[in-house]
Amino acid sequence: MSSPIRKEHRGHGLMEPISHYCDAVSYGGLVFVSGCAPVDQSGAVVSDDVVEQTRQVFRNIEAALEAAGSGIDQILRVTVYLVDVDDLKRVDIARREVFGDVRPASTLVEVSRLAIPGMLVEIEAVAAVHAASADQD
Repeated sequence: MSSPIRKEHRGHGLMEPISHYCDAVSYGGLVFVSGCAPVDQSGAVVSDDVVEQTRQVFRNIEAALEAAGSGIDQILRVTVYLVDVDDLKRVDIARREVFGDVRPASTLVEVSRLAIPGMLVEIEAVAAVHAASADQD
């Protein structure tokens, strides 16, 4: 039996990382997605509305997952960082759009601020690799 292979992935259309990290790392059938910001490819925060920011975060998570041979439908766990925990009900609007009836394991953390001014939300995820992609490792 061979050992799992660690691979780093860059999501298509995502901004360059602002520090020493990659968009996602796959290992042993799992994909670990770095905290995603609500930014476009240029690094600009897309909106001052937490729902629109959350939608953008999930688009960015999807790009990172696709680069790693996974997808939104494979998300097992998310960690949500909010500047204002009272925004949770609004963030849930976008979460329900993304996940439908599927409910991943989840943790919510309120923070005093996030890495880019204007960010209201950041989300990291853990997902399974699609079986066909895992077979190629």
